[in-house]
Amino acid sequence: MKLGDWIAVICFIIALVILWEFREALLLVMSAVVLAIALNSLVCLLQNWGKRLGFRPSRELAVLISLILVGLFGTLFFTLVAPPFINQFQQLIELAPVGFQRFLNWLDQVRVSPPVWLNLDELQLPNFSELAQQVGPLAQNVVENFVTFFSNSLAVLLKVLFVLVLTVMFLVDPTSYRNLLIRLFPSFYRRRADEILTLCEEVLLGWMGGIVINSIFVASFSAIGLAILQVRFVFAHALLAGVFNFVPNIGPILSVIFPISVALLDTPLKALGVLILYLVIQNVESYWFSPMVMRKQISLLPAVTLTAQIFFATFLGLLGLILALPLAVVTKTWLEEAFFKDFLDRWSGDPQNQISRQMVVVEEAKLSPSQPEMHSETTRDPWDA
Repeated sequence: MKLGDWIAVICFIIALVILWEFREALLLVMSAVVLAIALNSLVCLLQNWGKRLGFRPSRELAVLISLILVGLFGTLFFTLVAPPFINQFQQLIELAPVGFQRFLNWLDQVRVSPPVWLNLDELQLPNFSELAQQVGPLAQNVVENFVTFFSNSLAVLLKVLFVLVLTVMFLVDPTSYRNLLIRLFPSFYRRRADEILTLCEEVLLGWMGGIVINSIFVASFSAIGLAILQVRFVFAHALLAGVFNFVPNIGPILSVIFPISVALLDTPLKALGVLILYLVIQNVESYWFSPMVMRKQISLLPAVTLTAQIFFATFLGLLGLILALPLAVVTKTWLEEAFFKDFLDRWSGDPQNQISRQMVVVEEAKLSPSQPEMHSETTRDPWDA
């Protein structure tokens, strides 16, 4: 390798180290981008409605109206929905350990005096109460770490304000930030990068709309089923099921813990009914409702989704787990468009000649930097064979 190549490799490594050190800030920026994309659809909708009514609102006015509407919705939510949920959730936190302990006692009774049809002579089952005592400190440590994450209210408040300010900035003038990002690409690829960014925006909007509809579906049928089973705190359970549905694979498992624990306070049979209810709802949502809703949107294989969640949660923490799906969706789009379609699918013939032709076009692009748009229309795509 030449000296210039070594310098490029070293600069690339330094850039990766810098990005890693600022990974939390980058995740907050990603959160602002996702929120800005969601609110931008509302801004565009208001502008289109204004044009149909003969009134042409400026983008700043549309952004202001959108923020007011979101603020009113948030106020109504925290006024009407949050108080009953907090009340039920506090009672739920107190009763869930009691139900879990009753379940452990029932298992111990089954172990000591098993039914006639259950042969436990060849099995050496542990004492579930002692096992729970051993696992208890570990679970308590996990809960304490989770609480510690949110205990620093000032830091959380500053992060939320940072995300909100960035979201408003992106909303007011998205074109400037978009052009700034596009300029990071070589001149011959900027037009294509703009197309991929547009596709990413469409895919993220489709994913957000689909996941909201899926969560409403899960929450609604969870409430109906739990009401039929006469499980207490139906509203809290249903709201938790809808919120946890935003985190696939892991969320549904967490959402079923609380209703089962409360149902165990009555009878184990009711807890079994709750488990069957949630299994039915999740299977219907996964294999029928979700494919129908997201038919025209991007789809991720379950294994890819789970791998993305584990990867981003391991390296980026809790915020990485929350943003795992948007990050996976954007990564999948760039891989399909930039790597597979623009590179691998067009790679043919002698690799050495292919690289030579690409380098010639790249050098031609460098010779005319003053007219990038004209060059992108008249010059052959550097990735074409």
